[in-house]
Amino acid sequence: MSRAAGLTEAEITAAAAAETEWMVDVLERLVAAPTVLGAEEAGQAVMESALRDVGLEPRDVWMDADALRADPGSSPFSWDVSTKRNVVATWEAGAAGGRSLILGGHVDVVPPAAEELWSSPPFEPRREGDWLYGRGAGDMKSGLVAIAGALRALRGLGVAPCADVHVQSVVEEECTGNGALQCLLSGQSADACVIAEPHPDHIMTAQVGVLWAHVDIAGRPAHAARASEAGFNAIDAAATVTRALRELEVEMNAVKPPPFDAFPHPINLNPGVIEGGDWASTVAARCTVSYRLAMYPGQTPAEVAARVEAAVAAAAAANPFLAENPPRVRYDGFRCEGFALAPDEPVALSLADAYRRVVGTEAPQLPTTATTDARHFVRRGIPAVCFGPLAEEIHGIDERVSIASMQRAAQVMAVFVRDWCGLVGG
Repeated sequence: MSRAAGLTEAEITAAAAAETEWMVDVLERLVAAPTVLGAEEAGQAVMESALRDVGLEPRDVWMDADALRADPGSSPFSWDVSTKRNVVATWEAGAAGGRSLILGGHVDVVPPAAEELWSSPPFEPRREGDWLYGRGAGDMKSGLVAIAGALRALRGLGVAPCADVHVQSVVEEECTGNGALQCLLSGQSADACVIAEPHPDHIMTAQVGVLWAHVDIAGRPAHAARASEAGFNAIDAAATVTRALRELEVEMNAVKPPPFDAFPHPINLNPGVIEGGDWASTVAARCTVSYRLAMYPGQTPAEVAARVEAAVAAAAAANPFLAENPPRVRYDGFRCEGFALAPDEPVALSLADAYRRVVGTEAPQLPTTATTDARHFVRRGIPAVCFGPLAEEIHGIDERVSIASMQRAAQVMAVFVRDWCGLVGG
């Protein structure tokens, strides 16, 4: 061992702080890449370049539809993934005796919603004081950049880890999580994983599962002038289905297991997309509503899907037309379980200790009512937590991230890598 074993927090945090402008430059280039579903490649090209700047050699892990569909932990998907890649790199161990680590994040973002409501174009990064605005700035491109900044700072100090550190920039976290799964299927593994999602002042150690259910509803088209006597409106019927699923939502929130009993309403149903009809003066012949429904750890997607289907069937049975033309429930996208780590999980304690020594305050373990890629690692026996920069309005209008918090996240992660993996050299 060398001087690396005695590197102080002050030395490490100063090195990470010195990377701030580099991190901001990378983040601006990432935000300028509109990496919505199907267009992730522009962001992966930026990450490939950034990892080379860190001093690592990136490689591609291509999405494999057959391998994904064969894995019970995958989410269903109907689109082509053959041109998509995850970008990974490994900082190889320079000595033995440490614990290996995966540091990961996703390059994909959700659509910007109503672009006309943004203060500036969502894919044109804008700095205003400490804030950097743009879709994906917080969720979670700044987290990927903080990982890169942390490792660039450590490498600049002339050290190497005592166990491999893997970096993963993945696709499809916002719709399936299959990018992270593909990296695991490629053989990457470690003693622990930290995903740099925007959890700035706590360690995320529990999360819900999520199911995307799409309900196709049939109607009977007719001229609107005779709607009440000759037609059956599929769009109106969608409201009936939604009411039934709202009742299921109430049931699922009635008994809240810990740690989700800390939330007043942990299980959320969201009708996120509705499509139907083809003419204002024609009774709608069809309607599809896409729903997102959460579930507690311990509940399986199959169990929750059965409850969704039962609720839809009950609603249909009460309507003569729907009883004869029952809605169809299908699944495309998220179909995943939740998890909750034990409070004494070493990776959570070690990361919280690094936070305490860098920031000077405590970082409690908290659950989230969202899902993340962490579940794939936990399912395979790799404890995984989330920690990252401070972001606001994620999935909303004028999404933004604090640049100071991105720097702070890089500092915490750099100290954590020292503590978790061990360092040698210098």
